[in-house]
Amino acid sequence: MARIPSLLVTTLVTLTCATNIERNTVYHNLYGFLEEEKPFQQTALNLGYGGLHFLAEGEEFLANQLKDKTPKFGEEYDFLVVGAGSAGATIASRLSETKNFKVLLIEAGGYENLIMDIPVIVNYLQFSNDINWKYQTEPSESYCRGLRDRKCNWPRGKVMGGSSVLNYMIATRGNPLDYDKWAEMGNEGWSYAEIFKYFKKLESIQIPELRDEEKMHNVDGPMRISYPPYHTPLAESFIKAGLEMGYPTIDYNANQNVGFSYIQATIMNGTRFSTNRGYLQFPNRRQNLFLSMFSHVNKVLIDSKTKRALGVEFTKSNRTIRVRARKEVILSAGAINSPQILMLSGIGPVKHLEEININVIQDLPVGENLMDHIAYGGLIFLVDQPVSIATRDLMNPINPYLNDFLIKKVGPLTVPGACEALAFIDVDNPNKLDAYPNMELLFTGASIVSDYALRYTVGYSDEPWNKMFAPIFGNYSWMIFPMLMQPKSRGRILLRSQEPMAKPRIIANYYDDPEDVRISIKGIRAAIEVSKTKSMQKFNSRIHDVLVPGCEDHEYDSDDYWECALRTFTFTIYHYSGTCKMAPENDPTSVVNPRLQVKGIKGLRVADASIMPSIITGHTNIPTIMIGEKVADMIKEDWKKN
Repeated sequence: MARIPSLLVTTLVTLTCATNIERNTVYHNLYGFLEEEKPFQQTALNLGYGGLHFLAEGEEFLANQLKDKTPKFGEEYDFLVVGAGSAGATIASRLSETKNFKVLLIEAGGYENLIMDIPVIVNYLQFSNDINWKYQTEPSESYCRGLRDRKCNWPRGKVMGGSSVLNYMIATRGNPLDYDKWAEMGNEGWSYAEIFKYFKKLESIQIPELRDEEKMHNVDGPMRISYPPYHTPLAESFIKAGLEMGYPTIDYNANQNVGFSYIQATIMNGTRFSTNRGYLQFPNRRQNLFLSMFSHVNKVLIDSKTKRALGVEFTKSNRTIRVRARKEVILSAGAINSPQILMLSGIGPVKHLEEININVIQDLPVGENLMDHIAYGGLIFLVDQPVSIATRDLMNPINPYLNDFLIKKVGPLTVPGACEALAFIDVDNPNKLDAYPNMELLFTGASIVSDYALRYTVGYSDEPWNKMFAPIFGNYSWMIFPMLMQPKSRGRILLRSQEPMAKPRIIANYYDDPEDVRISIKGIRAAIEVSKTKSMQKFNSRIHDVLVPGCEDHEYDSDDYWECALRTFTFTIYHYSGTCKMAPENDPTSVVNPRLQVKGIKGLRVADASIMPSIITGHTNIPTIMIGEKVADMIKEDWKKN
């Protein structure tokens, strides 16, 4: 049997030994009832049994993983898929359905394990160098000013399943108008009507009331999607607040544009369900699908005369290995790594590549058009009752939460990083229920003062933290992240050097366009209005209105004040996209054509969030899997003809 990684054992010990335990007390917990404390011996016995049960599940989980293989130098495959993340796992699995295709999946990280799949601890995963690339933006005076060194932390998954193992599991398809916009840009085959079948194909909806909605949902796809099995009382009030404000409760994955909803999440039986689990684990293994882990791709090997991709070069165990592709190389390394690999291979902006002393094979705007969803990260609302998620409560073994999760996979540990519900609204037309939403209000049943680790995962610097947040640390609280859905600002990614291990330069350019600022400020005010509803006032919700450090010269609640606040506590939602833009062949802004083939290079495609010409209205994980499903079909079609 495979051994449980030390991270799992360490975390279990942390969970069972955490925080100051007060014994012989009567308490009012998140479940809403008073409970006499069980004898300590019984509590310890129950928790020990739960821990052993979880360890056994973890052993079984690891035993079902696709096995690692180190290819021989010069070994040939039909397809090389770079990156085992949201798109790459999908593509490799689907291509291997064709028995005469020999597929190699190349991943820089290692195995996913069950500790990574405890939904509530997602923030802690960002600390690991083993599974997180730990990127940061370049310093800026225009955004992330309240973060350490004025840099935004940009986590990315380096593990089987990629960022579907690091993300907050929120499953949104996006708005139909997003994809119709792609088609209007000249991307044939990418209208909503044309890609909708792939959203259904990937999905196995586990929400009972939606399983009969056959027109909109599917029950036998590889990705399990459900509501988390627990909601805090605050989340329930958030949904009721929407009704008070005139918004319906919606299924946002059924073309219902505006309204409030609990999040649909990539969760099964209370645990994370990544693309690794959905597409690569047993019984999805095939004899023609091979995996090389801990393999850092340095570049695509390209014949400069014929401009054909021949294979890839990667480093594994301090060895440089080259493998060949008889048919195609598919980059699915994400919106940061895919453009980096292309540029290291000689495909990118000619001026930039020449500055780095890289021989230019194809001049393309690689790394441009960088987009992300951003939010204000300082909107905290305090409450008087213990109805929000607090780490000290969850990790206290005297409380029922740990054991409920370890044995039954229920309770607050099943909430993805405390994200519980959301609302899609148009802040410019708040009463229009068929609008094209420009704002998402992401509700969390906790806040950045609920867990000390959050300060470090986000990267808040000492002065603003100590002035604004430290005085309320540990208080019961909740947050809304007002998320800008259709940013006009664009950033870019550049190489730092020609060294493959060097992290690229990331220039986010958040709030570069004043329209992004205007809409974001309206989003902040919309979030505050939610807090004023009777439903939220039931818990005496009140905004923590301490002035944001550095913004004291502005009148509180003025537009200038909120703009300063946005630029101070800029919060990425981790939806990096657009850096290998899809557009027609004759469009000078394109990197790939609508069949995701790199322009001017034979046998090379990019398929991940980097190909998005404009960012979608929602969270990007499910659309990225959809891209993987669609390109797999396109590849099969192309090679069926040959």
